[in-house]
Amino acid sequence: GGARRRRPTAILCRTTMGKGVSFMEDKPDYHGKAASGDLYRQAMKELGQPDLVALAAEHKKAKFSAARAVEPLEAVLDLGAAKVYGPADTTDNRSAFGSALAEVGQLNYKKTGRAPVLVFDCDLAGSVKTGEFAKKCPDNFIQCGIQENTTATAAGAASAGGVVSVWADFGVFGLAEAYNQQRMNDVNRAGEKLVLTHVGLDVGEDGMTHQCIDYVSLMSNFFNWKLVVPADPNQTDRATRWALKTAGNVCLAMGRSKLPALCANGKPLLARDFTYGEAVKVREGKDAAILALGAMAGRAVQAAELLAEKGVETAVYAVSCPLEIDERALTEAFQTGTVLTVEDHNVVSGMGSLWLARAEELGLHSVARRLGVHRYGDSGPSEEVYAAMGLSADKIAESLEELKKVAR
Repeated sequence: GGARRRRPTAILCRTTMGKGVSFMEDKPDYHGKAASGDLYRQAMKELGQPDLVALAAEHKKAKFSAARAVEPLEAVLDLGAAKVYGPADTTDNRSAFGSALAEVGQLNYKKTGRAPVLVFDCDLAGSVKTGEFAKKCPDNFIQCGIQENTTATAAGAASAGGVVSVWADFGVFGLAEAYNQQRMNDVNRAGEKLVLTHVGLDVGEDGMTHQCIDYVSLMSNFFNWKLVVPADPNQTDRATRWALKTAGNVCLAMGRSKLPALCANGKPLLARDFTYGEAVKVREGKDAAILALGAMAGRAVQAAELLAEKGVETAVYAVSCPLEIDERALTEAFQTGTVLTVEDHNVVSGMGSLWLARAEELGLHSVARRLGVHRYGDSGPSEEVYAAMGLSADKIAESLEELKKVAR
């Protein structure tokens, strides 16, 4: 009658802790304490299992070579040719990711000698742009439903089985909600490719509950994850292909709005090979410098153009790898005498804090200030949300002008 029942069904399981071992049943003491000695042997006997302690003792008598570190391997993939987005190709970073993912997936789909690319989804394919991959590689698309913690674990485990494991989700779900599972993926040296969309303030009317403004600080607690926050569609395309090939856990983080490719004289600036840890200078300037996280680089360039009209030549660096500090770029920025970090992330714990702390360790001296999210953001069109937070191009320019006054 299940097919005819048109109402929700709940299954309640009343379980017994320690079931099958007489002295353990319903004893919370054994939730975190192992039985030992005669009790251990009794438990294994009741469960019909061999004495593993005795077996381990026998193995210890054998001689083994010294332990070696086992490094994860790069996947064998055909990455295809990077796509070039020009001045007229306004799109969002998540669509650039989805397009690159689908292309690489199809190039390697059921091909002998190539690593399978598996994509996990939590009912968000339309928003995170994995739908095209699902059409081209249907047997490699895994729909998990709304169970993010389980999916984070499954995607991490799958990566240990020799596949390229990709999970795309909103930032607040894929990292903030599943933080402990991503921490365990770090501990276990997994190889998950985590793609977070709708990060920062760029979630529009979804408002503060969906604004993932802590992803840099959360990732900074891990020791092995790599984090990439692409500045435009060109960098997103290249970072996606790089991530799929790179061993270990990699996170790509991006917003939802359409944005133009960063260009100079009509030519794309980031249609170049992606190098992890490089902060790309997208505008020259000798009077001040802006270190801008991810897509904030576009607004920073607009701010620099406003400042140029007032005679302040401002260099802009697109910081896409906030956890891997580019000391060359940082030193160059500080040589201008005025440095502003800009991000749509919690200003207390984001890229600005990490980079300015490193500048202090390097003995760099300049007037510096962090600009970012200082309260929960509003619900509304993204441009209005950024303006209200003081992160529009004109507000960024005003903040740098104020900083220049301090520098004098």
